[in-house]
Amino acid sequence: MTTNMILAAQGQAGGGYSMIIMMVAIFAIMYFFMIRPQQKKQKEIRNFQNSIKEGTKVITAGGMYGTVRRVILEQNALELEVAKGVTITVDRNYVFADAASQQQK
Repeated sequence: MTTNMILAAQGQAGGGYSMIIMMVAIFAIMYFFMIRPQQKKQKEIRNFQNSIKEGTKVITAGGMYGTVRRVILEQNALELEVAKGVTITVDRNYVFADAASQQQK
């Protein structure tokens, strides 16, 4: 009878390790399938935002297409021409994509 209790107690102790292993596995899966790709995408966007030059066709976060007419470094902003003769000033952090590469897809 006591040997059965000892074996049962040992079985329960081993269950704690399997739970820890499962938690580590779930975290690893989440990291490689969710967190890491998102970090890569954010890095690409940041690199694009830092490389914007005059004449670049861009898409803003609000979905507006425009051509960069001037880069205002002091304000971290861009002056976009959205229609012939119509320019708007947009914060550089709200420009997410290159319109030329989006049209090719």
